[in-house]
Amino acid sequence: MTDLNGKFFWYELMTSDPEAAIAFYRDVVGWTTASFGDDLSGEPYHVVSGSAGPLGGIMAIPAEAKDCGMSPWWGGYIGSADVDADAERLSAAGGSVKRAPEDIPGVGRFAVMSSPGNAVFMLLKGSSPEGMEAAPPMADGHVGWHELYSGDFDADLAFYTSQFGWGQGEAMDMGEMGSYQLFSQSGSTSFETMSGGMMALPKEMPAPLWLFYFAVPDIDAATEKVRAKGGTVLNGPMEVPGGAWIIQALDPQGAMFALVGMRSPAA
Repeated sequence: MTDLNGKFFWYELMTSDPEAAIAFYRDVVGWTTASFGDDLSGEPYHVVSGSAGPLGGIMAIPAEAKDCGMSPWWGGYIGSADVDADAERLSAAGGSVKRAPEDIPGVGRFAVMSSPGNAVFMLLKGSSPEGMEAAPPMADGHVGWHELYSGDFDADLAFYTSQFGWGQGEAMDMGEMGSYQLFSQSGSTSFETMSGGMMALPKEMPAPLWLFYFAVPDIDAATEKVRAKGGTVLNGPMEVPGGAWIIQALDPQGAMFALVGMRSPAA
């Protein structure tokens, strides 16, 4: 099995309308879904799968989070061998605990954290000893790129590379927007292994966050589906190094997400 410690491996949408979100992403990304019992709030938890198997879940925003003003949001889980120890270690390194370590019956132990630059992520140790395999690069429906909009770029870069062992790749100059720092969750520094990038929070972004790019086979067809199904395209399609194209968008409930894929020859 793939060693998922220190790597994003599960992605979760908390939304105001799970059934509508499922229908939207099924059409846009091509996911299949299955419901497995209840989440911590007693609501159904919907597991979503891409071409290589399960990758995440969709659930209703918990009542306590809704009362605090939480909006629909995509979050990512980083694998942990010991959630309690990692939460303590990451706090000492400049992160903070947003929700203390807690068990999810039948799933595992998790904690909600934030980096020094205030982008939220989760830690998770699954209860199953079998674990799960990482999807092949750019597998349809799976996350093909991870992007951090950081409230403290230098501190976040040092935090993720030192605490999770991520490899620091090339820094791309984006002019007035500063540097776009490539990184690899495997620890490698070669361009071919890069799995994401981070940059200082742009003025257009309301708050620091992680943005996840779901892979699609045809970026133009997927873009049209986003619009047709009630989503909003914020940026793109735009070509990126390596020949792929991306868009950034909001789903109909307002959660930000992104897509990455190739453009058909006729486009």
